[in-house]
Amino acid sequence: MSAARSSGLGAGVAQRPQPGLDEIAAGVRKGDRVALGRAITLIESTRPEDQARARALLKMLLPDTGKAIRIGISGVPAAGKSTLIDQFGLNLIAAGHKVAVLAVDPTSSRTGGSILGDKTRMGRLASEANAFIRPSPAGSSLGGVTKTTRETIAIAEAAGYDVVLVETVGVGQSETAVSNMVDVFVVVAIPGAGDELQGIKRGLLELADIIAVNKADSDNVERANRAATEYRAALHILASGNAAWQPAVLTMSARDNTGLDTLWQKIGECRRSSKRRASSTNAAPSRRQPGCARFSSSACSRPSRADARPRAATRTSRTRCARGGSAPPKRAPTRSPNWSG
Repeated sequence: MSAARSSGLGAGVAQRPQPGLDEIAAGVRKGDRVALGRAITLIESTRPEDQARARALLKMLLPDTGKAIRIGISGVPAAGKSTLIDQFGLNLIAAGHKVAVLAVDPTSSRTGGSILGDKTRMGRLASEANAFIRPSPAGSSLGGVTKTTRETIAIAEAAGYDVVLVETVGVGQSETAVSNMVDVFVVVAIPGAGDELQGIKRGLLELADIIAVNKADSDNVERANRAATEYRAALHILASGNAAWQPAVLTMSARDNTGLDTLWQKIGECRRSSKRRASSTNAAPSRRQPGCARFSSSACSRPSRADARPRAATRTSRTRCARGGSAPPKRAPTRSPNWSG
């Protein structure tokens, strides 16, 4: 009887029909977590038949994308990126935002899956109804992001999340692809590691819109301030003389929830700087692209920004924070002044 019951259960599961693309798209637009998870799983699949469905789904959802604030967060290992995102996300939700976290985990060489499990590392944020956390294995991708990060951002935007945080694994000169997908690129540093500039490569400093020196608490406050001074000096040397936005350097403590309001303020200033530049030059205000890099044949007619321009030449003379473009989401009336995006 047990075998029959098991057989019947297996048959029932096998006969369950796959949801149609219209159903998945409708669920994503409603913010349904199950539909959102299915959509992202479909996007991440490498099966040819799934990729064809993913192209069609992205094309359906593309009109609902582009309205969120995209924030990239990178930094040296053990800088406290996950602790920062956990507390930062809670602050944003308390201010009325919906927050999606796309956290790229290191990949197990044995299983190919994520090792760390960001829902465990961001336990408080994961329990919030207005938060969505999606850990994905980095695989062999360079750039600190997965091959489908851009598309996953677009799916989260279509689901109504108005702040999307993209955390990357480690950092290095090749791990900079995320800067082409976001409005503001934040590099998290730590004090007291000897030569403060040694832990962050020059290429990453050139990409940073904001450097946040974390762990400025307890006995680390003086060292954090000293590290911030060194980063400002380094950025002064690297910065372009005609840049509309000079990278900001600040100290904070994600553990104590201090300085995070300043971080949010600087993110807003960076975006406003970008909008002013776009208005004065009639330039396209956004350097980010919708979720279409891997599925560009049907889902998007614009090329990836990373493919459209040489990075080094543009970074030398670029205007800082020229990434933003779409108008910030409308603010809920309950938001506090410090977090009014």
